Amino acid sequence: MTLGLTAEQQQLSDAAQQFAARHAPIGATRDNFQALAAGKLPQWWEALVDNGFHAVHLPEHLGGQGGRLIDCACVLEAAAKALLPGPLLPTVTAGAVALLADTTPAADALLRRLAAGAPAAVILPGNGEFRARPDGPDWLVSGVSDVTAGVCSAQVILVAARDPGNGVVWALIDPENGADPENDSAATEPEDGTDIVTDVGRLRLTDHAAAGGLTGIDPDRAECVAAALVAAATAGITQWCVEAVTAHLRIREQFGKVIGTFQALQHSAAMLLINSELATAAAWDAVRAADESLDQHRIAAAGAAVIAISPAPDLVLDALTMFGAIGFTWEHDVHLYWRRAISLAASIGPANRWARRLGRLTCTQQRDMSVNLGDADAEFRAQVAHTLDAAMKLSNDQPGRQGDYEDFKTGPQRTLIAEAGLIAPHWPKPWGLDAGPLRQLIIDDEFAKRPELVRPSLGIAEWILPSVLKAAPKDLQDKLIPPTQRGEIAWCQLFSEPGAGSDLAALATRATKVDGGWNINGHKIWTSVAHRADFGALLARTDPAASKHRGIGYFILDMRTPGIEIQPIKTATGEAHFNEVFLTDVFIPDHMLLGDPVGGWNLAIATMAEERSAISGYVKFDRATALRRLASEPGPDRDDALRALGELDAYTNAIKALGVRETIRLLDGQPSGPASSIAKVAMNVLLRRTFEATLQLTGRLAMVADSDPAIVEPYLHLPAELIGGGTREIQLNIIAQMILGLPRK
Repeated sequence: MTLGLTAEQQQLSDAAQQFAARHAPIGATRDNFQALAAGKLPQWWEALVDNGFHAVHLPEHLGGQGGRLIDCACVLEAAAKALLPGPLLPTVTAGAVALLADTTPAADALLRRLAAGAPAAVILPGNGEFRARPDGPDWLVSGVSDVTAGVCSAQVILVAARDPGNGVVWALIDPENGADPENDSAATEPEDGTDIVTDVGRLRLTDHAAAGGLTGIDPDRAECVAAALVAAATAGITQWCVEAVTAHLRIREQFGKVIGTFQALQHSAAMLLINSELATAAAWDAVRAADESLDQHRIAAAGAAVIAISPAPDLVLDALTMFGAIGFTWEHDVHLYWRRAISLAASIGPANRWARRLGRLTCTQQRDMSVNLGDADAEFRAQVAHTLDAAMKLSNDQPGRQGDYEDFKTGPQRTLIAEAGLIAPHWPKPWGLDAGPLRQLIIDDEFAKRPELVRPSLGIAEWILPSVLKAAPKDLQDKLIPPTQRGEIAWCQLFSEPGAGSDLAALATRATKVDGGWNINGHKIWTSVAHRADFGALLARTDPAASKHRGIGYFILDMRTPGIEIQPIKTATGEAHFNEVFLTDVFIPDHMLLGDPVGGWNLAIATMAEERSAISGYVKFDRATALRRLASEPGPDRDDALRALGELDAYTNAIKALGVRETIRLLDGQPSGPASSIAKVAMNVLLRRTFEATLQLTGRLAMVADSDPAIVEPYLHLPAELIGGGTREIQLNIIAQMILGLPRK
């Protein structure tokens, strides 16, 4: 997906790409490398200005388009995707930073000049050594910048210089003043740039007279804005890589086969998509955070630097290798994107600094991923609030059937919440509230306002009961759903077999039709909570002659039925959370078969695909607790811990942002996207990275089984999360084939 979530933003992106296709095809760009490097404006710059792409975010009364920062970010994303050459990114960034200034005649004049089409650049504090000293009402500025994009083509440069009191002066520099031999106080020095479609160079000032200047710009906020816009551009680059690689894999043949059928390449393409989607989500979050507190903006911008910008060169390299040797040729366009990604990543400084900065911030605070719903559906919110306030006056006095966890406990409090339809509000009445995304978010919000009120969980039943709702007769629904919601019934899922884990079509358990029901024989494995369960959802082959996916039935099994033998499976933790279940002549009555006797596969897929809208629901628990504590305390490894924590929190926040974006899409009435599948693999990656970093930094503490903070105990439970619900490899197959559309054979 692109940065823009609305139809208008998508139209803006499309218009920018169409402009690039008409005016700046890559073939024409290749003919102008030298002119671009020298800072010569592309011949179509005036047409770009006429279309207003450079000034989407500038105020209308000053000549701009009156849009928001996210709107211009969509333009930058589309321009980068099309490899639009020239100084668009530096110019847009200069305008965005200028918008942070106090409203003064100087600021208005600059914004009018930018809106009129003057190319520009900005040099932030830390990107050069500039000093300003007062000269009457003006300033004399001296110093030299680091290598900066757009300075050679710029007609105006916004420079951050230190004044004698060590504050920041935002001076406006007109490089053309240095073109006069009698006045060489300002000079731009072009460099042989890595990115060969945008000029780079240094600005050198020697007692350059800068009249006026801008006030009120917070340097940290300016840096965050600039990083967010760079992230928008790198997001566009990685999106191009996904599309270009996928197209190549669909047509390139080797060994008589389309190479897109090779599993290794499918998995590589799927991971490229996942990383691109996370980069887009992180960039979007950094842009939207411009309207939030400075600390929240710092967290989001640092996350974008770590997830969207710094990894971009390596992601393009991944794409290049999937093209094979042809991708390494000068004629292929991928190296142009690679060069730009390298230059953009370098422009923000060392990645480790951003990661450590983020780690320091997230030691004490987290990214706020809430969506502001305003006063939407106020009457419904009041009803929910009234119910939850009443629930807080009650308690749960009995343990839950599924385990000794707070969210499984039973009692008056849970019963009240269940009968109000708030345990599964997205379900139809009377079991839920038929709540759409907006009302689900309102309920989430009201629970979040009452952290001491534990929200009840359905556990495994959350994945099973949707099939009961869809296919079971009313009397069976009445029997099973209310006590499950009250926590009085526990469930297990009898899908996996020794020879059919992720490949459910290989089921060997047989269901033979007998008088009044079905006779079941088979062997299930990895069944969580089978030893506690009252009922189980069972898949069994009802028609051996039918196609593998067609001849499967979906049954509800009473776990007290004769013929069921449960044997615990002790895992590496020393505990038995899983079970083997042996079924010998187990009778299931006809009314416990859901739907068509051979249609269980589709029902099972619907069960596994059941999703509910929830803010940041993909990352529910903080797995970096031990690392967070280490990063918060003085010690020789603190810098390493801060860097590792920052990298993990950046990845975590990108997954959360992916969920928020999907929620906003649903609120807008758009259909579900691929976010769920992408988040499943991303969570797998996150968990592995989290525990790897924790083990590497905690040292001898991992030699103790019951350490404080816990290190080994959660690590030993990790395989259950990595494998449960389908391995990473199976998920990558699904993404490659179902989302990218790569051929199966």
